Amino acid sequence: MSAARPGLRRLRSAAGSGGSQTQGRPGVPRQSRRRKSVAIAYEAGQGEGAEPRRARWEPPRWREQLQHIRDMRSSRDAPVDEMGVQTCYDSSAPPEVMRYQVLLALMLSSQTKDQVTSAAMLRLRRRGLSVDSVLQMDDETLGQIIYPVGFWRNKVKYIKQTTAILKQKYGGDIPSTVEELVQLPGVGPKMAHLAMHIAWDSVAGIGPGLRPLGTDEYSKRMCCLMEEPWESQEERVGGSWILQPLW
Repeated sequence: MSAARPGLRRLRSAAGSGGSQTQGRPGVPRQSRRRKSVAIAYEAGQGEGAEPRRARWEPPRWREQLQHIRDMRSSRDAPVDEMGVQTCYDSSAPPEVMRYQVLLALMLSSQTKDQVTSAAMLRLRRRGLSVDSVLQMDDETLGQIIYPVGFWRNKVKYIKQTTAILKQKYGGDIPSTVEELVQLPGVGPKMAHLAMHIAWDSVAGIGPGLRPLGTDEYSKRMCCLMEEPWESQEERVGGSWILQPLW
């Protein structure tokens, strides 16, 4: 067999030396195409799937507008101050009867002027307004007494249903929490906050003067004054941007 040519011997020698050199470029190591993994560290509450924190939203100049509202209400000369729900109950009645009258006045006040609500409550009280007296009253008579409050037919139904629940479940008294109050037929969040303030002397919402409003309602009014749109559904519900010491 003839001897191998010098050039072929050099090529075989390079291939047998480990194969880590690039073909045609002796002495240059092959670069790996696999990238190194990089560990990502997250702060507390900012891991995968966590939503980024947003700055606490609040309407611009809301403190200034709040002072304007306080100035406008300082004279206490609106109809609500003289004939609002806080004036419609019998303060000399037993506590549970007084609280029931507050709740009934709130139910009648929906979509109704304060003057009309006050007159209807006066007619009811003349008949000895209590849980038992309403349960003994037929729907037609109750409707005649509360007319012309807004949606009086629906209110007759809601009053009778709610009164029966109060008798069976609460012993003739009204619930002491907003969560329970809103479960009653015809009682919404705003009524529940008002009932908590007037009947239970507990501020569960925001109350300008003697007529506290649900936080959402007060927030909406302030934003309307400032002509600012709501940022999100979360900011409409609860009005969390209003500081609790100002409730």
